[in-house]
Amino acid sequence: MRVYLRLRRNIQTIPFNYQELLTGTIHKWIGQDNEFHGESGHYSFSWLQNTKANKNGIDLKKDAYFFISSRNENLLKKIIKSILEDPEMFNGISVIDIQIQNIPEFTSSENFLMASPVLLKEKQDDEIRHITLIDDDFEEALTNNLKRKLDKVGIGSEGVIVNLDPETSYRQTKLVSYKGIKNKTSLAPITIMGTPEQIAFAWTNGLGNSTGIGFGALK
Repeated sequence: MRVYLRLRRNIQTIPFNYQELLTGTIHKWIGQDNEFHGESGHYSFSWLQNTKANKNGIDLKKDAYFFISSRNENLLKKIIKSILEDPEMFNGISVIDIQIQNIPEFTSSENFLMASPVLLKEKQDDEIRHITLIDDDFEEALTNNLKRKLDKVGIGSEGVIVNLDPETSYRQTKLVSYKGIKNKTSLAPITIMGTPEQIAFAWTNGLGNSTGIGFGALK
């Protein structure tokens, strides 16, 4: 399930690097004393959509929104309840409308845009390697990352494949700082092939690492 949150325009300019503020807002809505606190892989969320940049940061357009997705409907219901009680976010932004979308009926091959850049990390010896779309093994590593998540929740990973969409040349790497740590990330349209259930999992839970702090959400 996915909830789309339409936003009141900001009062103060939003910093370019607002990801920590957005993550903190979602953690506020989930609450500290709950079964999801400290656990990963329960949900994903997009960055702010429909924004415009100025020299000091960004502002929201009148149709700005973002979304939160999860396979766990109880989690999303908890978030919705919290939003109704406290819709304020940061820099004067607040939620003014909530729309719910059930998981679409996917086929065996679907194309997606990224609603936030994907972060992909692997440990090599004593170092962490960031894998981006300029690396030859990006697609393989992204596929393997999804397979591990699918196996963990008991869906099964056989046959699933994640590729860069060959029909478009738009591909971008982006350096994103989160709590002082610089992360090499990727933005590009992708294609996922697999069962409808596997693809639905990716749509709700996102791709790559750290989806719980705003990486790897899929439109």
